[in-house]
Amino acid sequence: MALTDLNRSKTLRVKPPLEVGNMIFGKVQPQAKDLEEAILGAIMLEKGAFETAVDILKSDCFYLDSHQRIFQAMLSLANKSLPIDLLTVVEELKLRGDLEQVGGAYFVSRLTNGVVSSAHVEAHSRIVLQKFLQRELIRISGEIIRDAYEDTTDIFDMLDTAEAKLFEVTNNNMRKDFDAIDNVMVKTVGRIQEMRNRNEDITGVPTGFPKLDRVTYGWQSTDLIILAARPSVGKTAFALNLARSAALHPTKPTGVGFFSLEMSSGQLVQRILSAESEIHLEKISRGKLEEHEMQQLYKKGVDRLNTAPIYIDDSAGLNIFELRAKCRRMKTRYNVGLILIDYLQLMSGSSDRNSNREQEISKISRDLKGLAKELGVPIIALSQLSREVEKRKEGMKIPQ
Repeated sequence: MALTDLNRSKTLRVKPPLEVGNMIFGKVQPQAKDLEEAILGAIMLEKGAFETAVDILKSDCFYLDSHQRIFQAMLSLANKSLPIDLLTVVEELKLRGDLEQVGGAYFVSRLTNGVVSSAHVEAHSRIVLQKFLQRELIRISGEIIRDAYEDTTDIFDMLDTAEAKLFEVTNNNMRKDFDAIDNVMVKTVGRIQEMRNRNEDITGVPTGFPKLDRVTYGWQSTDLIILAARPSVGKTAFALNLARSAALHPTKPTGVGFFSLEMSSGQLVQRILSAESEIHLEKISRGKLEEHEMQQLYKKGVDRLNTAPIYIDDSAGLNIFELRAKCRRMKTRYNVGLILIDYLQLMSGSSDRNSNREQEISKISRDLKGLAKELGVPIIALSQLSREVEKRKEGMKIPQ
């Protein structure tokens, strides 16, 4: 494309009107249009500016639709491994059918006029992100106010929804209806390259069991794993081993959130100390330890576990709403990478009196899967199989 074409489309530039929909309580929504233009212009002038901006912003962060379309065109060029400059961006907008919508080639060329360098792209990007988050808070607050006036809205559902939306804003992970494949492609290829450069076979959270790691490659983020067994066969002990292995892994230590609806935190810590110090649990529980065993307890158990990123919540009778809220806070505060729940049947579900217990457990399981995807961490939920199997004859105790 010749540079003279840029001047021909000068008349196509359209100044976007200030819409009434952008006014909230008589105020214009937070925006930084000049900085948005500076960012887009810097990206077209200097190669490294795009990498800086794309780590902070996504297309939705831009206030003007024209700026969003231009940034999407830049993402498309990056995915094709093509250079991002004035001419390539204009051509890409043409191919996407967006050139006229953004104001023509002249508007794109004007973005570079006031840019001297990309030195301040990161600072500008963070300001644009801040304005975007402010707009999202305004939008979410309006939705909360609207729902609060509805008498038919369940208050606990509304509280849970409000907290979920605010959590997303805090973590700069806005809920959206879809994710364009070009955005996902950049992250996916980057992850593939990262795994290719590593010598490890484990791509998720280590289980601590080599054979299990070979099958699962570690616990994968967003997965919900149900660990089911009959009563008194060691589910809690196994779960604690998983927590200990993840938190104390020599090369990939991972923060662990452990929700125990059955045992107290003291009982759980005693079990972990027993496993880590290799001292029988009965001796620790009764305090019947010799002097050398006390030294062993401190050296191999207490000293190591004191710094382990394991966070225990032993609240009894948790419902799914409380659990979700606690998990979100735990993720925000401690950045946990694995959550374990002991156990599923002790959780309470919805307040719907018409639903039976089986439906409640199914609903809890679906909610846990959604929570795993929301937080981006694997969740392991222990589940107890029916005790009726114990009443069967010897040799017939295989669960049906």
